[in-house]
Amino acid sequence: MSIFEMLMIFAFGCAWPPAIYKSWTARTTKGKSLAFLIIVLLGYMSGIIHKILYSWDAVFWFYLADFLMVFADLCLYFRNAAIDRRAKLQMESLMKTESLTPEQESFKSKGLVMTDRLA
Repeated sequence: MSIFEMLMIFAFGCAWPPAIYKSWTARTTKGKSLAFLIIVLLGYMSGIIHKILYSWDAVFWFYLADFLMVFADLCLYFRNAAIDRRAKLQMESLMKTESLTPEQESFKSKGLVMTDRLA
């Protein structure tokens, strides 16, 4: 077992909990890359397979933990993509039924949703 491999995988794993939290709370795919998540997932899968076939040691569990965290983030990506699609459909539906003020048009062009203000 290499202590350096274990520390590297542990350090990479420390980045995933904040990423998962951000995906959970942001509820959007903006700023996320599906390709990146898949590539990282494949990388961890390769490490797991290597550990099982050629070099079984405790580092396997670090690879597995990291794989599961990336998989969780990937699942949140698909949840957030569905939320994004629903929001887009709602915005399009709203635009068909209402005429927008210039200020609302500005918000729309930026991808933002403006709520009614209380007087």
